[in-house]
Amino acid sequence: MAGKDIKIKSTEGGEFDCYVALPNTTEKVPAIVVACAVMGVDKDVRALCDDFAAAGYIAYAPDLFWRAATPGPLVQGDERIRPRAQPREEKIKTGEQDMIDVAAAIRKLPGSNGKVANIGLCYGGPYASIGPKRLGYDAGISCHGSQMWSYTQDLEGVTQPVCLIWGSEDHALNDEVKDFYPKMAAKMPNVEYHVLPAIKHGYMMSLATAAYDQGAYDFSMKRTLAILEGLKGDGKPEALRKAS
Repeated sequence: MAGKDIKIKSTEGGEFDCYVALPNTTEKVPAIVVACAVMGVDKDVRALCDDFAAAGYIAYAPDLFWRAATPGPLVQGDERIRPRAQPREEKIKTGEQDMIDVAAAIRKLPGSNGKVANIGLCYGGPYASIGPKRLGYDAGISCHGSQMWSYTQDLEGVTQPVCLIWGSEDHALNDEVKDFYPKMAAKMPNVEYHVLPAIKHGYMMSLATAAYDQGAYDFSMKRTLAILEGLKGDGKPEALRKAS
């Protein structure tokens, strides 16, 4: 299901690009915002949004790098990718208002039921914790999220569903991540932690990385769609399934 590009006004001034894919339904449904990897809103991100729309959900993917000297999508290996995403924590912080603005725009749609989740890929992973904690999101999912060890405090007190997925061969799955997040999942019924065996960093992105894995993609989509299903109606999430 093909989408389209729109402009969203920033409350900080200016406007930014956002890819939108809408479901073919007359029901009011939840939405999901895709927080992109460092390549930006590329073909992989657009295809992911299309998949969510085909499954019956509103999907938005904002250009989180619109303030950079190189806005829009880039291809893996482009020497301009790393500078526009650094310093990482500062850039993630800058994008928080964009994520708020996108969720606000979605909730005004006639087809929205008011519930908005986010899914972060690599660079966008931290928004899985930040979104429910501070930005008004109803759920957060991270797939091969990077620098997640800097955002451990953002899970404290969160009651919304949070799902965190890495591959066992992911360089972002460092000792800090492996020490903290399983413990949080064990004591917080709303938090899932999954490590997929023999999977590398970037498994969700078939065009941008050689690490793409269809089985890992399908698993991540299954968990994400289950959370979105739980945000239908009264918005009460399903009971989250724990990782082994």
